[in-house]
Amino acid sequence: MANITVYIKDLAKVCKYPFGTSLSEIVKAEKMTSEYPFLGALVNNKVRDLNYRLHKPVAINFFDITSTHGIDMYSRSLYFILFKAVRDELPHVTLKILHSISGGKYCELEGLEGELTQDIVDRLEQRMKEITARNIPFLRDEMLTPNALAEFKKHNLYEKARLFEDRGKIFTSVYRLDDDVNYYYGVLVPSTGIVDTYKLEIYESGLLLKLPPRKSPKTLPKTRKLPKLFSVYQAYNRWVMQMGVPYISDINDRIDSGEIDDFVRITEAFHEKLIANLADKVHEKGGVKIVLLSGPSSSGKTTTCRRLSVQLGVLGYKPVQISVDDFFVERSETPRDENGDYDFETIDAVDLPLFNQTLNELLQGKEVRMPTFNFATGQKEWRGKTLQINEKSILIVEGIHCLNPKLTERIDDRYKFKIFASALISVSIDSQNPIPTSDNRLIRRIIRDYRYRNYSALDTLRRWPSVRNGEAKYIFPFQENADIMFNTSLSCELGILKQYAIPILREVPETEPEYAEASRLLKFLSFFKTIPEKSVPPGSILREFVGGSHFSY
Repeated sequence: MANITVYIKDLAKVCKYPFGTSLSEIVKAEKMTSEYPFLGALVNNKVRDLNYRLHKPVAINFFDITSTHGIDMYSRSLYFILFKAVRDELPHVTLKILHSISGGKYCELEGLEGELTQDIVDRLEQRMKEITARNIPFLRDEMLTPNALAEFKKHNLYEKARLFEDRGKIFTSVYRLDDDVNYYYGVLVPSTGIVDTYKLEIYESGLLLKLPPRKSPKTLPKTRKLPKLFSVYQAYNRWVMQMGVPYISDINDRIDSGEIDDFVRITEAFHEKLIANLADKVHEKGGVKIVLLSGPSSSGKTTTCRRLSVQLGVLGYKPVQISVDDFFVERSETPRDENGDYDFETIDAVDLPLFNQTLNELLQGKEVRMPTFNFATGQKEWRGKTLQINEKSILIVEGIHCLNPKLTERIDDRYKFKIFASALISVSIDSQNPIPTSDNRLIRRIIRDYRYRNYSALDTLRRWPSVRNGEAKYIFPFQENADIMFNTSLSCELGILKQYAIPILREVPETEPEYAEASRLLKFLSFFKTIPEKSVPPGSILREFVGGSHFSY
């Protein structure tokens, strides 16, 4: 057969290879090396495993665990190894991988008799070590969907079968590890021997599967107890189980049965009840004059502020909203990051002396001039806006640094009530495929940026790694400072957001590296059936992103 043209970006080299050559064969032929093993490659900017075989001209960029694609492959492969270990050691127990916390994934062992003990954890970890030591290949079969469904059911993976029953695909991927099968949302590494850095620990009432960070893949982060964050996750997990919607297939079933409008109303009512509870907690503390609300990008902080203000109004308060963003330092004074770019994420980008002076003068009953920051010019503007509060007033302050003690270090703590808001999604693809909470927020941001900031999906995807780095550095370390945490996600929201996100994501050109992430998100959204936008009430947090809110932004 004729040879295929291959451009290897890592080597800046164009070469020819026979039809059907695998990526692993190219690595070997070109004598390519890396500090860490290659796990896969972007092939025409789509993520492929090393078993992928060439059938047309391609541009290839190999990656290892230090890339986002690599660490995702590594993590999914580790999930399968743990799944097999549980099947081998505890055959009547179901592994549920639920959410990220403290440098790992929190898991539960459903059907375990008695409490989880260190002996059980040691047995599972020892079995994982045996599996990795054998260097067993991960095998991927593309099966006719009816055959894949039968295979899932044969291995008691019924929620996976339900997920694919009406997805409308002729073929479905099935992964094999020895005599175990499973499905994973994305490709896996070549074999188990590559997965050599991990640890199992008891965490609260379940397991913590410790994962290496991609920037330091041979180390494991120190485990931290995060009781407030864990409590919020647990509360939402209990709620979705009570509602009978822990998996995507359960939401899709509500759509098929015509019950989705009622379910959307229930989820919105649940949100409103939680926001009312926030207002009650503020009132019960007594003497609160400032509510500080923080959270990562696209967590819905603005709508949460608006709805909390309404609920505080019910209790007799006169809420006044203040944005920390209006207190940025002038552009010429903005700190720069290690690349020499303006660092808008650091707390030192805020005019802290002015912010604290303003709050203190307001608390003293003075009439204070309030700035408005002009992001186009990079300057604070004084447009004649003044503010004065009285004994019934309460300040609602929104900003990413609101839980950092440095922001309000000159304000007496007795006047403060601190809230952390984030979209901690509680629905999973299935029991071994959790949905990263960052995906929920990324899809929200792609829609919002496109509709209201004139940014393409490509623009948002390019900036997202920097946003995430800023969150890890400046926001999440302070989340446990909150008096209370609030989960802003809705169990049904991705079925609503998909109709907005899909056409935007399809605009990302194949020539860009971000095409890989856009393709991943499109595949992810394809699991959800569409929920009509008319089901969303005007006060919903989703209206902050899709429009039609009765709040002004």
